[in-house]
Amino acid sequence: MPLGLDPIASYNFFVSIDGITVAQFKECDGLSIQVKVIEHRSQQLKGLPILRKLPGSVVYEDIVLKRGKVNDDMFWRWILTVQNGDVDAARKTGTILLFDYTRAIATEFSFRDGWPSMVEVGKLQSGSDTVLLETVKITHEELTVKGVTPL
Repeated sequence: MPLGLDPIASYNFFVSIDGITVAQFKECDGLSIQVKVIEHRSQQLKGLPILRKLPGSVVYEDIVLKRGKVNDDMFWRWILTVQNGDVDAARKTGTILLFDYTRAIATEFSFRDGWPSMVEVGKLQSGSDTVLLETVKITHEELTVKGVTPL
């Protein structure tokens, strides 16, 4: 296979928020951009209406991060800022770096004006032998992929 065309493993990524690398996460989901579709009936051709599809608003899915619960209350302090009504102070920029097998940066996703819309601790269960997970959902205004230019 030519160099650079190997598939990238999903386990090798780091997350930074406002330039500070946050503990490695078990899971990252929601790196998604969607363009809504507007359907418009236009002029008729031989008596038949033509249905045109046009691009509408751009929607960014919330980013969901999961990690093993550690003795760090950063996410809880962050959502407390939102809870107290100061969403402007809570807005942060962030980056998700995805690495290839050589540990070089393969893809860099950046979000802007992100704030936590949910923080939760996973299920507590007596006698369990699983790691307790902590989840944060980050709602944001924009997602970009570094180095990607239009066709």
